[in-house]
Amino acid sequence: MDHEDIIWEVKKEGIRNAVLAGKRMDGRAQYEYRPVEVKTDYIKRAEGSALVKLGKTQVLVGVKMDIGTPYPDTPNHGNLITNAEMGPIAAPVFTPGPPDENAIELARVVDRGIRESGMIDTEKLCITEGELVWNVLVDVHVLDYDGNLFDAASLGATAALHTAKIPKLEGERVIYSERKDPLPVKWAPIAATFVRIDRTDVLDPSLGEEKSMDGRLTLITRDDGALCAAQKGGPCAYKKEEIEKLFDIAVEKTNELRKKVIKK
Repeated sequence: MDHEDIIWEVKKEGIRNAVLAGKRMDGRAQYEYRPVEVKTDYIKRAEGSALVKLGKTQVLVGVKMDIGTPYPDTPNHGNLITNAEMGPIAAPVFTPGPPDENAIELARVVDRGIRESGMIDTEKLCITEGELVWNVLVDVHVLDYDGNLFDAASLGATAALHTAKIPKLEGERVIYSERKDPLPVKWAPIAATFVRIDRTDVLDPSLGEEKSMDGRLTLITRDDGALCAAQKGGPCAYKKEEIEKLFDIAVEKTNELRKKVIKK
């Protein structure tokens, strides 16, 4: 065990002891988010964008649109494509090159929340049935990593899509300098992530809490309280009643975050 590993083992012990005592190292309550900040229209050349700060975690999400062909089984629906990039600028543990399993999982969780919630009315993105549709490309860029990328990326993607505008189309020519019509969105799916540390669940894990966890559960809910998607990580198992309890908390907490996305 090297010096860094020894330091992390000491930190883990402190984190676990704090959680067992009903406290967290940063002073938060068990089901309390770190400070959340959402800035939309952050990238002026994108059709939609959002910068999300969740504590010290920062994620930038951009939405671009182009035209393409529909999938054979959905000839009158537009396409959704989600990617995630986790480079060494965000944390030393990330390396340059093709997306690793962590980036792939992040992209899939964000994509599943958008897709399974029915957030985008993809039928309205059809230009010519069976021939031409709009592609919606969601790119997640991790800028700073201090835990809980799922919630930050989910919130950023939802905010970016809610403020996205469709470029003008003349024939098959896309005029990106002219954007007017909003993207047809119906819902605001947002993730709530819990980690379990010694049989205690905490919301919005910091990096230290993620490294100390026995398990992780991400629940993505819709505005109406419906469960859209779930993702489990780590070796521990969750009982049905435990999931139901965390689901109720997720609905309450994502409704609080949703107010930062949908301005009324």
